Amino acid sequence: MTDQHDQHDQHLKVTVDDGVMTIQFIRPQALNAVTREVAAALEAAVDRAASEARAVVITGDERSFCSGADLGGDSAAGGERKGVGLDVINSIIRKIRDLKVPTIAAVSGPAAGVGCSFALICDYVVMSDDSYLMLAFTKIGLMPDGGATALVAASAGRHRALRMALTAEKVKAATALDWGLATEVAPAGTYLERAQEIAARFATGPTLSLGETEYAVNQAALSELDAALDREAEGQSRLQGSADFAEGVAAFREKRAAKFEGK
Repeated sequence: MTDQHDQHDQHLKVTVDDGVMTIQFIRPQALNAVTREVAAALEAAVDRAASEARAVVITGDERSFCSGADLGGDSAAGGERKGVGLDVINSIIRKIRDLKVPTIAAVSGPAAGVGCSFALICDYVVMSDDSYLMLAFTKIGLMPDGGATALVAASAGRHRALRMALTAEKVKAATALDWGLATEVAPAGTYLERAQEIAARFATGPTLSLGETEYAVNQAALSELDAALDREAEGQSRLQGSADFAEGVAAFREKRAAKFEGK
C-alpha cells in the first residue's frame, strides 16, 4: 500500500512515497539558486527526513539541479553572498552527513557553488549525462564553501579539488564519474527515475544497517568536514568584505569581465 503525502511552497517541494522522501528545488526561473528562504526550507525538510524517511532523493529539474547562491540576477554564478547565510548552509551540510538514512542526489544541468556541495554530501550521486559540477566562487572573488573544500578532495583528491576550485571549470558528468565525484551517469531524461529506483531499493532494504553503514563511512571519509566548514566560513567572511568581491558581483550582474585588483 502506498503511503504518500506532499508538502511544498514557493521554494521547495517535498514528497514522501513509500518511505522515499523526494526534496525538489522549485525555482526554475533562477536555475534553482538558493536564497535564505530556500535554505531554511531545505533544512526543515532534512529535519523531517530523520523521522519520516527511509531514503532521500534531492533533485532540481531538467534544466538545473542547483546553480548556487542567488546573487540577485537572472541566474547564479555559484558563489555565496551575504544574504544566504553560511550558518544555515553549514548546518544543512552537517545534518545531511549525519542523517542515518541513505541520500541520493539526482543531478541535471548545473550543480554549482553550494549546489555542488548539496550533491556531493549525498551518499549516492546520479548525474544526467548532460549535467556538470562547478565551483565558480573565484569568478566573483570568493572561495568554495558549504564544505566543498573537503567534499571534493575526499572523493577526487587534492589536485583535482584545487583544479576545480581555482579554475572554476565545469566538470562534466563523464569526468565526474571518472574522478569519483559521481556514482552513476544516466541518459538525459532518465536520471531522476534511476535515482528513485535506487532510493526505493534502499527504502525496502535493511535500513538500520544501511544507515549505520553510511554513517560510519561518512564519519571516516569526511573526518575533516567540520574543520573545513569552519575554515571556509572564516575565509569567506574576510573575502566578502573585499573590493574584489564587490567587483565580482557587479561584473556578474552587468554581464562583463571582472577587473580584480587583489584588494
